[in-house]
Amino acid sequence: MEFFLISLLNGVSYGLLLFMLSSGLTLIFSMMGVLNFAHATFYMLGAYIAYQISVWVGYWPALFIAPIVVGLGGALFERYSLRRVHKFGHVPELLVTFGLSYCISEFVQLIWGRAPVDYRIPALLDGPLFTIYTTTFPAYRGFMMLVAVLMLVAVYLLFTKTRIGLVIQGALSHPDMVEALGHNVPRVFMMVFGGGCALAGLAGVIGGNAFVTEPGMALTVGSIIFVVVVVGGMGSLAGAFVASLLIGIVQTFAVALDNSFVTLFSRFGWTITPDTIGYPFLKLTISQVAPIMPYLLLVLILIFRPRGLMGKRDD
Repeated sequence: MEFFLISLLNGVSYGLLLFMLSSGLTLIFSMMGVLNFAHATFYMLGAYIAYQISVWVGYWPALFIAPIVVGLGGALFERYSLRRVHKFGHVPELLVTFGLSYCISEFVQLIWGRAPVDYRIPALLDGPLFTIYTTTFPAYRGFMMLVAVLMLVAVYLLFTKTRIGLVIQGALSHPDMVEALGHNVPRVFMMVFGGGCALAGLAGVIGGNAFVTEPGMALTVGSIIFVVVVVGGMGSLAGAFVASLLIGIVQTFAVALDNSFVTLFSRFGWTITPDTIGYPFLKLTISQVAPIMPYLLLVLILIFRPRGLMGKRDD
């Protein structure tokens, strides 16, 4: 029971961090039809900016300032670069965001170097939140979960209870009508892109000190973000939430299991011998194949439900 509860909490906290990342990408795609290849590098940029601000004035100002800075950078990129190539189709959009990701990565290495930086958890949250049997659950992971839930509630209220949310939803389905009513649709798109980047920056602030802040962190989570978006359903915020929790919990449990597939199958009465087809693979432990499980899930989703768990067809 102790193993199950702690693994479940760790999986939920990791899944909520993935949702913080994927929600921005989902919003950008659902509004603009743009798959932002630089999204993970905005996450990295948020972590590095938060680290630098925390060195100067502390962690708590960095929690608010870093996402704003990243969001403004994303909005400027949309206004002066992405908007110019948007009319040429998806390929130029992918290429320009792909190029931006490399520029940000090189920029980060030029300023902060190639080694990990000492981005620490604030002293107020550097301790246990509670104890389950003999295992403690870190207070900072609880804080991560709280911020992710508050972000989810804020995004929901923004889109359903505010005037600007109604304008954004209208611009999604009927941009010409919204523009005829006097709203600046390109500015709305710029705000959405900047807001999506700000959410990635917030995830970097929260996740950068929980894990490791180093130049390769964007590559570590970049592919997982796209897995979450595809599994949940392209453009579906609810689907991204479900997929994030699913992948976070499955991967966390898998990492913690050291049993091989041979041992697992033997518990069900199946005898596995060296002559069994696929025996070298079956000798692997579940924790060894944990990193590829999200991608296996992606393949299965694309085979059996191509539109994702909660995606909708356009027809």
